[in-house]
Amino acid sequence: MMKTLVNTSAALCLMAGAAIAGNPYSDTLTSLVDTTISNWVTDPAVVAAIIAQNETTANYSDDQVAELDTLWQSGTSEGRQFIDGVWNNALSEQLKGYKNQAPELFSEIFVVDVRGLNVGQSNITSDYFQGDEAKWQVPHQTGEIHFGDVEFDESSQTYLSQVSAPIMHEGTFIGTITVGVNVEGL
Repeated sequence: MMKTLVNTSAALCLMAGAAIAGNPYSDTLTSLVDTTISNWVTDPAVVAAIIAQNETTANYSDDQVAELDTLWQSGTSEGRQFIDGVWNNALSEQLKGYKNQAPELFSEIFVVDVRGLNVGQSNITSDYFQGDEAKWQVPHQTGEIHFGDVEFDESSQTYLSQVSAPIMHEGTFIGTITVGVNVEGL
């Protein structure tokens, strides 16, 4: 297990360099991946939560995924119960703890399964299905870390970049982690 963790961390470091060439925050974002995010993607509790959800969602049809995403965004009491099931699970509590370690730096953290569906989150996301966005697609398709553009976030009044990394188990892609990083706090 330790060899797998070391290999995964080394691979993340190499991928981060390739993924952000030319980004003005490349050095500090790479350092953040190396020192912090690489530990999160290899955390046994994070991996176990994704594996458990993948056992349920891996064979969902596209229609089932769309129905769940619609439910998430519906604003109904049933939709809120669905959101609360993810918001209050053990992985979400763990991600809230990660965020609280440096709230001035991390605006949000969420973990997504092999289908692109939320597993846990430090903040409630606007949708349940992330699989149609680059933050999931790039790590899924390439195995590389994806650094989103720096954008002004109205709610926090800060400039953020989303850093997304693949989460692997025994050499197989099982999901992603996305971390909203306040680049002004780097």
